[in-house]
Amino acid sequence: MQTAGSHAPVLWGLAARQAWRRLRRRLRTGPVYRWRYTGRTPERVLIAPPDLRLADPEIAREIYHGRFLLAGQLIETGGQSPFHLDVRNRGWLEELHAFRWLRHLNAAQSELASANARALVGDWINLYGRRIGGLPWDPAITARRVIAWLQHSAVVLQGADLAFYRLYLKMLAIQMRYLRAMAREMPDGEERLRARIALAFAALSLPTPVSSLRSATRNLNLELEEQILPDGGHVSRNPRAVMELLADLLPLRQTYASQAEPPPPALLGAVERMLPCLRFFRHADGSLARFNGMGITVHDRVATILRHDDTGGAPLLHATHSGYERLHMGGTTVLADTAAPPPAELSEVAHAGCLSFEMSSGRHQFIVNCGVDSFGADAFRALSRATAAHSTATINDTSQARFTLASGWAGWVGTPLVGGPRKVECDRLDDDGVHAFVASHDGYVSRFGLKHERELALLQKGALLQGVDRFHLPDGTPAARGSSHAVAIRFHIHPDIELFKDDEGRLILAGEATDTWVFSCEGVEPVVEESIFFAAIAGPTRSRQIVLHFKAAECPEIRWQFLKTNSFYSAG
Repeated sequence: MQTAGSHAPVLWGLAARQAWRRLRRRLRTGPVYRWRYTGRTPERVLIAPPDLRLADPEIAREIYHGRFLLAGQLIETGGQSPFHLDVRNRGWLEELHAFRWLRHLNAAQSELASANARALVGDWINLYGRRIGGLPWDPAITARRVIAWLQHSAVVLQGADLAFYRLYLKMLAIQMRYLRAMAREMPDGEERLRARIALAFAALSLPTPVSSLRSATRNLNLELEEQILPDGGHVSRNPRAVMELLADLLPLRQTYASQAEPPPPALLGAVERMLPCLRFFRHADGSLARFNGMGITVHDRVATILRHDDTGGAPLLHATHSGYERLHMGGTTVLADTAAPPPAELSEVAHAGCLSFEMSSGRHQFIVNCGVDSFGADAFRALSRATAAHSTATINDTSQARFTLASGWAGWVGTPLVGGPRKVECDRLDDDGVHAFVASHDGYVSRFGLKHERELALLQKGALLQGVDRFHLPDGTPAARGSSHAVAIRFHIHPDIELFKDDEGRLILAGEATDTWVFSCEGVEPVVEESIFFAAIAGPTRSRQIVLHFKAAECPEIRWQFLKTNSFYSAG
């Protein structure tokens, strides 16, 4: 069992950087520094950038009646401004203060919606515009709010008097200057890149000096080069980050073009790489594979983003820099995690799922990882990050890495993933009629002295997935006889799939009459156990899993397979 002490150097480093950021932020929001955020008020909004996120006029009606469904929680204001309510749900508050819900009011295209948007923005300015600090001025939330206020300035300013018009532009300018000062202090990762995106939007949309646009473009270019990998993945290894960043980068690219300004080269290159990467993670039903923080797929957003992908080719088969493999043949797709976790500072939502995989066939997902409920209880999030919530192997019922720390640590550094695999090796083994790879990780070597190696091969035109799992010492020799290390290999089943035994005792996974798979294994009797699918639209849902239990010393190599059959099976 790993202890926090064994990772103390990493945690102390994270804590020191966090303490420095807090100190710098306190200084930059204090009275000595705050005067720097005042200055010239822009005269007008030159252009309202487009927004690719789906908007629904019906939600505008709900907002008008005081019903705010944000971060999975519905709050009824009872006639009050939502900004006056004492709400404890941090996720709900973050979405409220980010103002992305303005897109629904914009979509309503009515004077009533404009008046409602203007009143809500006015409430925020009156309550939080005079004092910089607290959650509403968290730099990540401020970046999203700046983008939303620019994208939907038309609905807010339609019918506004001159006083409100000037106040709105003044608050935009203050937030832009504040964000410019804070961006460099933000942690590495997606939110810092979004802050650079917000500043580029502001420099293009407001009549700012040429030097401001040049600075914003240069900083954006540097951040993109640092965060977007050569294969289009994000340094966090989270597929969701690719989707969310593209939803901001594509409108930004269009805004540069609309203003006849040359975009930074890294922006053009990043978008061209990220679009195929998004398709790499996509199953045939449109869902993104659930790795390292990915939960529910917003299908409309993915479809809207991919309309901008004019490459038209098949997705890559392996993303070597992001650390994923894709096997695709016929109508079958297999996606697997084949790399070490991201650095600790980028691992706030990363999962301990090395060598896990998902398998889909046609419009059905059969084998999945449990995913994450982004808006659920913290306890559920911890469970969803554990190795046991992934379709891979655990040893002695222990997760590959730790992410639940003592409250004293968590208060400073959050929930980074520490102590996971450090060395992950992967080789592609494609041949005529076969797509395959073999990979291994050392996540259990320090605790149990065993490496896990997995080989997956898709063949017979996608009708057969063969797997081999091996457990051995680092030098490749088998574990000593008498060793008691217990292995559990899990295959989590999507809740929509029927799972039952046929008359011959075989495990049958049925999606529909023409899409049925038979699971078999050599030497170990599979058992069916309860599971939870966290990434369901309605929240955590009961599901099932096939599990192989055995001792590593008695069975150092286990072979299993999923075979597609066109025969019709019924649970009844």
